[in-house]
Amino acid sequence: MDIDEDTPPTFASPPCLMHELDPAYAGLSSDRSICADVRRWRTSERARLIAQRLAISPDLRAACEAEIVSRLLAEIGHVRGRVVSVYWPFRGEPDLRPLMRQIADDGGQCALPVVVEKGRPLEFRIWRPGDKLIRGIWNIPVPARLVSCTPDIVVAPVVGFDPSCYRLGYGGGYYDRTLATMAATRRVLGVGFAQSRIRTIYPQAHDIRMDVVVTESTTDRC
Repeated sequence: MDIDEDTPPTFASPPCLMHELDPAYAGLSSDRSICADVRRWRTSERARLIAQRLAISPDLRAACEAEIVSRLLAEIGHVRGRVVSVYWPFRGEPDLRPLMRQIADDGGQCALPVVVEKGRPLEFRIWRPGDKLIRGIWNIPVPARLVSCTPDIVVAPVVGFDPSCYRLGYGGGYYDRTLATMAATRRVLGVGFAQSRIRTIYPQAHDIRMDVVVTESTTDRC
């Protein structure tokens, strides 16, 4: 969720998995330069993809978001007694507030991610539609009540994603850092617009693969 800060988290080792890709495809000359080139490429690609989604017309955006919510509900299934972490829309991300209302209506609980400190995992706080919100980091609304939880399902926004369900985020590593500390039983659903699909994000050792990535037109599975 941090903007243009593609520094690998401290647990990443080795620092890069680019040796598994074809350097000729990436246009890279040596292993030593690969990770630095990936960081520069991600910064550029991140800016392109964010600008692209911000340019989506209001009518098309509304139609895409309705389809995304429908697909997510089908993917999540029964929510009674379960906690689903969603997010508050930021910089043109799909608006999933209708999904949060539906989860609450169906007997589930919603949580919102909160950045508590740079370089640390996210904290998830219970939130119901109508509960008070306060401004968090980057002025993103977060629950005022400090009721922390561990979600059963994490819905993670993507800036970009690839066919292997790897996620390109904002570069701060918050979701990767968080998911690495969670039990393997949690499910992670990436969500974005179909136009955010790219050939590869050039996954590094700290990148966590999503179980599913949902868009308005597809549901890609790991």
